[in-house]
Amino acid sequence: MAYTTTSVSAIRFDHIAIAVPRIAEATPFLVGELGGVPAYGAPAGAYRFGQWRFDGGGRLEILEPLGEDGFLHRFLARHGPGIHHVTFRVPRLREACERAQAHGYTIVGYDDSNPHWKEAFLHPKQALGIVVQFAETARGGDGPPRWQPPPGPLDPPPPVTIVGLRLRAHVRDRSQTQWASVLLGESRESADGRLIYRWPGSPMRIAVEIDGSGEEGPIAVELGSHRPVSLPAGAHPLLGAVFTRCPAP
Repeated sequence: MAYTTTSVSAIRFDHIAIAVPRIAEATPFLVGELGGVPAYGAPAGAYRFGQWRFDGGGRLEILEPLGEDGFLHRFLARHGPGIHHVTFRVPRLREACERAQAHGYTIVGYDDSNPHWKEAFLHPKQALGIVVQFAETARGGDGPPRWQPPPGPLDPPPPVTIVGLRLRAHVRDRSQTQWASVLLGESRESADGRLIYRWPGSPMRIAVEIDGSGEEGPIAVELGSHRPVSLPAGAHPLLGAVFTRCPAP
């Protein structure tokens, strides 16, 4: 089925972020099993982050708390490790926020004080069970080489493809509003009834199941691979997220 383009968009689905107590605990799986390549990371106030790049350009970001208190401490205490947010790079932060507000969303955490990284967020209570980050950045690529990643397994396998994130929404119209009208994703419906959203220039997608019986929010990180990959039957015991295979696009 052909994609329906809501608007010509320079928005990019940049990465999926997962919160854990310690970044170092993620590398045996991210590198040793999925073949992730360290891309960029840094401390950022009350937390530290690191990103791994995969075949085709998809990225996973791992967050760990710093200090004794902060939003990640509260998230981990309430939910345990797991998917925390998705980040979209937008050409103009204020424009993206105004579009969201016009569709009934409340913007939280708006910060344009850093000319190199301006950001704002949609709260998961409004955003279908997941934090959505808008980021306007003057940086490109992986950023400055100032990150020393935690040691990973020797001789890792080739990287898998991070196809994207699968979520659940109760109502089709709300999914269309969020991912197509606010974030200007190109949408189509798959043969099994899921709504698939893509962004030009982004290697990853959002896939939404419309199901009123379950909790809204992330279901699984979807990946593709031409080699065998050993995945837990349910949520990963250290990362908290479910990883599942699907055909790479």
